[in-house]
Amino acid sequence: MKNYSYTTQGTCARQITFSLEDGKLHNVHFAGGCPGNTLALSKLLEDTDAARAVKLLKGNPCGDRGTSCADQLAIAVEQALKQGA
Repeated sequence: MKNYSYTTQGTCARQITFSLEDGKLHNVHFAGGCPGNTLALSKLLEDTDAARAVKLLKGNPCGDRGTSCADQLAIAVEQALKQGA
């Protein structure tokens, strides 16, 4: 299992950590952000196909910020998948 850390931009969450194993997400954790939303995302995404999660989450905005915690996670996972390719 490989661990990743991503510093977010434009969101209340400051950092996202997660692990990838066999193309699946594990241990997603947000530092900051809306606790109910980020905890729900973490639980829903446990053992989910990482590429599918990127497709679902990428481009989801939070208000007029142009990004969101979910979008930032998608960006982080996409980068991690490219590194592992």
